[in-house]
Amino acid sequence: MLTIAIIREDLKDIRYYYLRKATFDEARSFTGRMNEILDKVNMYNEAMQKASPRLYDLYYSLYIKNHTQESLSEELGYTPQYVQRLNKRLLKYLQSVVVKETA
Repeated sequence: MLTIAIIREDLKDIRYYYLRKATFDEARSFTGRMNEILDKVNMYNEAMQKASPRLYDLYYSLYIKNHTQESLSEELGYTPQYVQRLNKRLLKYLQSVVVKETA
């Protein structure tokens, strides 16, 4: 079972992948194969296709575009606490959806 702690670690890896995507793409041309992170990225991206628009936007903004919760709250006009609550909802959503897909 995927715990919230594992999902948090996965999201950190996904954030890092998108931050360094150009480097990963370049490395693939030398190694001939993509790092296993791409499997994780695809699994989570697929799970997000069924999410509500608000959670989808949160996932995209925090983990693909690399915003912090604070900068995103300012951009969207939300309080930082509301973004934290949304992120907790996102983690629970991912836990329920990814567990079903991996079962």
